[in-house]
Amino acid sequence: MHLTLIKPNIGRREHSLYVDEGRMEPLQLGILAGLTPKEIDVVLYDDRMEEIPYDAPTDLVAITVETFTARRAYEISAEFRRRGVKTVMGGMHAMLIPEEVAAHCDCVLVGDAEPIWAQMLADAQNGCLQPRYDAIQPQCPQMNVMPRRDLFEGKGYLPITLLQFSRGCSHRCHFCASSVYFKAHHYCRPVEDVVAEIKAQKRKLLFFVDDNIVCNREKAKELFRALIPLKIRWVSQGSIDMLGDKELMQLMVKSGCLGLVIGFESISSDCIAEMNKGTNKKGSFEQYRSEIAQLRKWGLQTWAAFTVGHDGDTVESIRATCDFAIKNRFTFAAFNILMPYPNTPLYEKLSREGRLLYDGKWWLHEEYRFNYASIVPKNMTPEMLTEISFDCRRRFNSLGSICKRALEPRTNMRTPYRFMTYLIYNPLFRKEVFKKQGMRFGLEASKTEKE
Repeated sequence: MHLTLIKPNIGRREHSLYVDEGRMEPLQLGILAGLTPKEIDVVLYDDRMEEIPYDAPTDLVAITVETFTARRAYEISAEFRRRGVKTVMGGMHAMLIPEEVAAHCDCVLVGDAEPIWAQMLADAQNGCLQPRYDAIQPQCPQMNVMPRRDLFEGKGYLPITLLQFSRGCSHRCHFCASSVYFKAHHYCRPVEDVVAEIKAQKRKLLFFVDDNIVCNREKAKELFRALIPLKIRWVSQGSIDMLGDKELMQLMVKSGCLGLVIGFESISSDCIAEMNKGTNKKGSFEQYRSEIAQLRKWGLQTWAAFTVGHDGDTVESIRATCDFAIKNRFTFAAFNILMPYPNTPLYEKLSREGRLLYDGKWWLHEEYRFNYASIVPKNMTPEMLTEISFDCRRRFNSLGSICKRALEPRTNMRTPYRFMTYLIYNPLFRKEVFKKQGMRFGLEASKTEKE
């Protein structure tokens, strides 16, 4: 049996697929390959940087689907199905809205694949592939599974190894798709499995793609203690309430943590309360001033993530958020328009209020463009929200801002290694900001465009 794994692109710029120069390893596909019996031949194609050979012989095609890549994923599936090849889809979007995904493939996997992957493959081999497989969430994800990293070689990924210690998060932020996927639960791998995976690969720079690596503090401490002897450098995602545990922070830094993606989300306490982001407490200037000082004391380079377009936001408050990020000289920052992912509390609320644009399915609508507003905000027009969010990205990633932020002595200039990391990645992310803005989803032109 021949199995083809595919990572879809988001879409295109003008008439060609967008090439993601900041692409990272598709860890989820490496794990699926690791779950696959050795007698099955596996190939991986990454639509973000290479053409998919639709006519190459294969028996089954597995496509991972995120909301932003759904339209392109459906196009890819359709091409294979026209050739008589069966396709299976899974991933975040397949859990959020399985009925839609099922309409575009022969089989949909709902939930984490570990409990159902072997059965699905066996059924495919025996000619009795089922239209849907529902997984029972594994309490210990990726148990005894080593990703097939050999499939990543030669594809130009950033020189950082992706892996996972935990999945999910126990918090219930209203806009968060991951909270819906994992039903606000947090699941950790055995620490010895993580250590074995680190030792089995070659790099010393790692990215734990956890939703919140410090969600279970005692488990996180166990991991960090085990990482100390490995002498690695790593980054991940975490919640700002971690700063309340001094032992946790000491172990984190000692284990080689360079920094974290942290969801600040807003500098308005009203917006923080609205989104049910309990880890950020009041989300005020005063609170963040103290916590940013602590992050600097620990020497952590911070990727500050903000969402804009909440009911309490105005054009002026969003502009002030960008000022705040530049003033605090964060290593990186994201200013993401508030997106209504299907079946999240945010989506349901905005649907009831009649505030969803693009017929409620922005991810499929031929008129939607990447980083455009897909909702009707309360205090501005959708066009104003699109423009101010892009203006934040443009200002934060301007050459003047990059130079100013580089000079933060306790984080970005703390060591030559950290300074070089800053200088390498900031221009790359600046370039991607402009390349991706307004990009169309999918490759196929709509009837309107063709006319």
